[in-house]
Order: sequence, then C-alpha cells, then structure tokens
Amino acid sequence: MSGALHGLRVVDLASVVMGPYACQILGDLGAEVVKVEPPAGDMTRRTLPQRNPGMGALALNVNRNKRSVALDLKTDAGRAVLDDLLDSADVLVTNMRPGALERLGLAPDRVSQRFPRLVHVRAQGFRSDSELADRAAYDEIVQASSGMVDLMRRATGTASYAPTILADKVCALTIVYATLAAVIHQRATGEGQLVEVPMTDTLLAFNLVEHLSGHTFVPAEGPTGFNRSMAAGHEAVATKDGWACILPYTPRDVAAFFTAAGRDDLAADERFASSPAMAAHQPDLYALIREIAPGRTTEQWAALCAEHSIPFAPVLAVDDAENDPYVTGGGLLTEAEHPTEGRYRSIGSPVRFGATPAGMRSPAPNLGADGADVLRELGRTEDEIAALVEQGVLAR
Repeated sequence: MSGALHGLRVVDLASVVMGPYACQILGDLGAEVVKVEPPAGDMTRRTLPQRNPGMGALALNVNRNKRSVALDLKTDAGRAVLDDLLDSADVLVTNMRPGALERLGLAPDRVSQRFPRLVHVRAQGFRSDSELADRAAYDEIVQASSGMVDLMRRATGTASYAPTILADKVCALTIVYATLAAVIHQRATGEGQLVEVPMTDTLLAFNLVEHLSGHTFVPAEGPTGFNRSMAAGHEAVATKDGWACILPYTPRDVAAFFTAAGRDDLAADERFASSPAMAAHQPDLYALIREIAPGRTTEQWAALCAEHSIPFAPVLAVDDAENDPYVTGGGLLTEAEHPTEGRYRSIGSPVRFGATPAGMRSPAPNLGADGADVLRELGRTEDEIAALVEQGVLAR
C-alpha cells in the first residue's frame, strides 16, 4: 500500500541532519524525495563509522526513501537542472543561510515568482529578518541560544549540551508538520508559500512550554524553570544490579511506593501528602528514592511497581537496544540489506498507520546514484546527460 504522502514530490536541498532527517520522514510517509547534493556529497557522508567512503552510519540513518542527484550548483547548467526539478516539485526544503540561497538564485522573491505553486520550507539558525540571520548555527549553537545549556547548568551545575543533536531533530519534526500544513493550503488553493523554521526560535519555544513557568504571568508569579525537572536529584537511581527510573508521580503513588518498599513511616509523610506539598519537597522525595532503590534488583522493582501502578522503567542501555524485546518486537530496529554496504540495522518509523503504512521502500542512496534517471525523467537526452557529466556538473 502507498504511504499517506504518495504523489507528493519533495526536493531535499539540505545538508547535515535537520533538513535531511525531515525529508526522510516525508519519504517514510510516502513522498517522492530527490536529494540534491554537491559533487563531494553531503558532509554526513564523511562522518564515521563507515564501511565504504561516502556511506557513513549517519548518512544511512537520515537518507532512506530518497534518490540522490549530485549537482554542481555553482554552474549555470547545474542551476538549470535544479530549476527543472523545482518545476515538477511540490516542496523544496533548504537549510542554507540567506546569503547562500541568494547566490543560488533561491531568494524568496525569485522562488515565489518563478515557482508560484512551490512550498519552500527554509530552516536556518536564526530568523531571516534578524541581525543574526547569516550566522552559522550548528546544534550546540542553538542549544546555547535557546536556553537549553542554561537549563542544563541549573539542573546539573555544568553548562553542558544534551548528548544528542536535539535542536536538529526537534527542528526536523517542526519542518515536517510545517510542510504538511503548507501542502494542505497548496492543495486547496494552488498557491505555494515560503515557510521559515528558525532553529533557535523553535527550540526556545519548545523549552519554554514548561520552563517559562512563573514568568508566564505578568507580573511573574515565581521563577522560571519547571520545578519537578529542575529539582536536585531528578535522575535515574541505582538499584542492586543496575539503573532504573522510579517515579512516584502523585501523592497516591508516593504512599504506595513507600508502603510497598516497607517504609510505612514515610507513606503518610506530610511533605508528600498533596501535590503542592510534593512540589515544594521534590528534592526530598528524590533523595529518599535514591536511598531506598539499592535494596532491590531492577527486576524486583519492576514487579513491585507494576503491582502498585507506580511509574517505572529500567534504564535501557543504548548498547542493548538492538536486542531489547520491546524495541525488536515492534520492528523499530530491524536488519536490512544495502546494495553496497551489506547487512545493516535500519531504524523504522515509530508511527503506525492503519491504511497508509510508513516504512522503508529504499535504503539510503549512494552519492549521485539516481542522477541520470532523474534527468531522463526531466526530459534530458542521453547526449545532454553525458555532456553534463563531462563538464563536471553532474557527478555519478
């Protein structure tokens, strides 16, 4: 069966993770995605580890369900091919800074005039109408600019970055829903539009949902920072044989936890008898759980918490994900065969559709693997394609 976005044509003119990940998701949902890369390839192709040059693990994880065309867009001939692609496309996704887009002839005015039906989703570090518009912005820059690093400092005492490319992936998801909204408008009216996804604004809005907190009110009714997340000791705890998240979330949960743990003396503790009291004494609760947890194994805590409906989860080691029954049972991580890279693990779509399933139709392509086929579909002759290859405009 076709995916929900069958028939949608997307040109992925993005690099690194944010834009390519967003376009991969659109591809998982059924869109036809053409990835346009420079002759040297997207920089993720050079990341390690890899079995063969140009096919790093990260490239495999953000480029499935795409076709690759390697074009030199610094040439007139390369830009002419891109124009032909955009003529037939519904969506263009870019993550270049405004100056770079201008040099490629992709300034908003030019795109809207030349391709009035095209949805151009443009993501970059900062808003295009700000003085920071042309600043380079990688994930760590955005974490710093959006308050994430400060939240880490307040919570842990260290101004550190989240150990995942959080900004890129949150913004990728934002690109996906923004694209879908603009496509609905396009389908209804025949009109395209420019959609801007500034990374810093996106992650700042994401952080402020709970962390604006008391400053939501004017005048402020308390400090910024969501108390439960920012409280000292908000972390997984050591059990007798591992690590676990034991999270009594309500006064009922707290009473049940201490009773089950054999600490009746704490089950009716006034510090945890109501939600406001719990909020005021969250560090005390975390400290007590941390003190009690080593008395039982992770499996024993799992059984005890399940029996009393107390929120609980063992800490999944990333090393164990490929063998974890929950992960493998849902097909989220499966083995697949790549035509040049051999056996590898494919990360599936986490979303399940009853009628229009998402999934992998093709693995991540090698650099330029589909260039000739795509140009034939655009009406280019074999001689024209050969000439572009000879001129270095089209890499194969």
